[in-house]
Amino acid sequence: MRKAPTILHLDMDAFYASAEQASKPSLRGKAVVVGGLGPRGVVATASYEARVFGVHSAMPMGQARRLAPNAAYLVPRFGFYKAISEQVMGLLRELSPLVEPLSLDEAFVDLEAGGAAWDDASARLVGARLRGDIRAVTGLTGSVGLAASKMLAKIASEQAKPDGLVVIEPGTERALLGPLSVRTLPGVGPATGDHLRRAGIHTVDEIVEAGEDELVRLLGKAHGHGLYAMALARDERAVVAEREAKSVSVEDTYDVDIHDRVRVGLEVQRLADRCVRRLRGAGLSGRTIVLKVRRYDFSTLTRSETLRGPTDDPAVVREAALRLLEGVDSTGGVRLLGVGVTGLADFTQEDLFAQAAEAAGAAGEGVDHAVEQAADDVPAEERDVLVERRWVAGHDVRHAQYGHGWVQGSGLGRVTVRFETPDSEPGRVRTFLVDDPALESADPLPLVEVTGAPPHRL
Repeated sequence: MRKAPTILHLDMDAFYASAEQASKPSLRGKAVVVGGLGPRGVVATASYEARVFGVHSAMPMGQARRLAPNAAYLVPRFGFYKAISEQVMGLLRELSPLVEPLSLDEAFVDLEAGGAAWDDASARLVGARLRGDIRAVTGLTGSVGLAASKMLAKIASEQAKPDGLVVIEPGTERALLGPLSVRTLPGVGPATGDHLRRAGIHTVDEIVEAGEDELVRLLGKAHGHGLYAMALARDERAVVAEREAKSVSVEDTYDVDIHDRVRVGLEVQRLADRCVRRLRGAGLSGRTIVLKVRRYDFSTLTRSETLRGPTDDPAVVREAALRLLEGVDSTGGVRLLGVGVTGLADFTQEDLFAQAAEAAGAAGEGVDHAVEQAADDVPAEERDVLVERRWVAGHDVRHAQYGHGWVQGSGLGRVTVRFETPDSEPGRVRTFLVDDPALESADPLPLVEVTGAPPHRL
């Protein structure tokens, strides 16, 4: 194990919700919930004010509304979040070439590899300055954990939340881990946690007391050995700068189960096209096409077909997905569909062009790609609203007379807009007809206006 706490873990605080609060002055200090707003929507992120009521990520949106009926409920703006994430990741890459992003709002950094830190004091200084730089560049806060390993750095950042810095000093690791729940350790999810609890093991100390042989008996050789090592604070995992993608996939959950077989087929084709757009956007191709179908009774079926070589041709992927659908019984209704591509490569095989030509004739009429491209980042339950007339809760608009604002809600032929910007006072609310020619969709405004010299860097 490293002797200095030079592994840094950054976790942006309630990222989506915090970004929305920073963007919308009227929501600052108030409960904000971001996620799919349909009957089957789930919470993506809840602000700390909403968490007081028991709302948390992955919770069904209906339950969140019951717990916090007066919260603001917004549809995610993934393009906006991604732009902020790129700013944050840029700050991290100034510290070290070894940055391992885990998601838009979370990453590990090996500070020693970049020469940014080499002992406790220098690591603390880097962490403090990073938090200041993130606030200066994005207006948001992040929690920083520093330790000698990835596992401990992540635990430290959790303890630092919100908007804090925690350093786990060498020699204190075992004492820190001992009283914590077994769920704290990587790889211990609900199922493993319940299995350990039934065996009378609730804390990390109790894992150590049970011994490695008992862990192997309970969980199997690989998992048992790995979990015992982590309970002893042994984690040799390195920070990996490039996390190789294993698959590219898209899926949608539908408000109402789909019973019409033709509609199911059209949805599969649409998903295949979206999947290929993401595949091409990443500069990849793949050999294996995967279809996922969740039926009315929550049973999930997965079917796959491996092609002769890698492809990024939408007609080939559509046709393969439709062939897989033929072998799936959708009687009773379908609540979720997904299409994915695995066996990724950075090239395509020329002899698949003939297969693509055959598939193009068999796949039938496609969907409106322009509409799909616009709706790609909108949850399925919001997409019908977008196609009909574009006003999605939380998204940006501009009015010819009143300027920039955001949609508070729409329905019955009207749309309600609050007019404010990140650096304004809380704005006024006005209501318009949904087809008002003076109202149009707009791009998000930056949270922080760039003026003067950039913040100090190490």
